[in-house]
Amino acid sequence: MVDVVMADYRNPMHARAVVDLLDAYARDPAGGGSPLSAEVMAELPEALTARPQAFSVLAYDGEQPVGLINCIEGFSTFACKPLVNVHDVVVLASHRGQRVTQRMLARVEDEARSRGGCKLTLEVLSGNQSALRAYEREGFANYQLDPAFGSAIFLQKKL
Repeated sequence: MVDVVMADYRNPMHARAVVDLLDAYARDPAGGGSPLSAEVMAELPEALTARPQAFSVLAYDGEQPVGLINCIEGFSTFACKPLVNVHDVVVLASHRGQRVTQRMLARVEDEARSRGGCKLTLEVLSGNQSALRAYEREGFANYQLDPAFGSAIFLQKKL
């Protein structure tokens, strides 16, 4: 049975789980295929602690951390309410296909609602079909305001 908990970045076990699971994701081809830098691994829990708009959900199989979702609260100007961006989703290969993502997303949704959130957002690579199907099962869909203008496209500019 997998347990899902809100991460406490000040708890050394949770902090280590957040870093280790995010590093596992970063090393995976879906996460870019490169490990996190030593600097990120050392500083991430404290940096997240300093941001009250950040929260993470962890999944444990017994004592073993097997899943992570990192979230950042944003703000919808159209709704004048908070929104929650699901920023990172990680499930170890050993636990994929066991609905760990769905259980973690349910906890994220509960937290978003408790913050007065109006929606959850996330991004997914178009080739990650298993993740896309999991998100669609949970009610996520392409974002559009007017079909004539099409769906939203996620862009980035590195600084």
